[in-house]
Amino acid sequence: MAWKNTRGMPTVEREVIEIDGSGKIVGRLASEIATYLMGKNRPDFEPHIDRGAVVKLKNADKIVFTGKKEEQKVHFLSSNRPGGIRRLSMPKLREERPGEIIRHAVKYMLPKNRTQNDRMKRLIIVT
Repeated sequence: MAWKNTRGMPTVEREVIEIDGSGKIVGRLASEIATYLMGKNRPDFEPHIDRGAVVKLKNADKIVFTGKKEEQKVHFLSSNRPGGIRRLSMPKLREERPGEIIRHAVKYMLPKNRTQNDRMKRLIIVT
């Protein structure tokens, strides 16, 4: 890792990690991606410095659910207006936006603080 000192602020050169999601279970894949985004896989991990990698996920439409989760899970989308809640079943969401399933799972595995949005921007999903 190269630290470049520009105006007193250290910058981090991020590595790019490519993951193939075909045949992988959603939750296990999401926790692996969250670890890379936080930088916890690195030996020089420090919680106050964001050294996470850029993660490119391929074949997000070929992820696997275990058990009956495919039929039972429902995603809720809200417009924050009265009556603005929409329900999307997992099969319908899978054919419309398959990357949204893994994006949702990764988001809720990251810490809920000010770094969450910056880390989610480093997740690139290619279906």
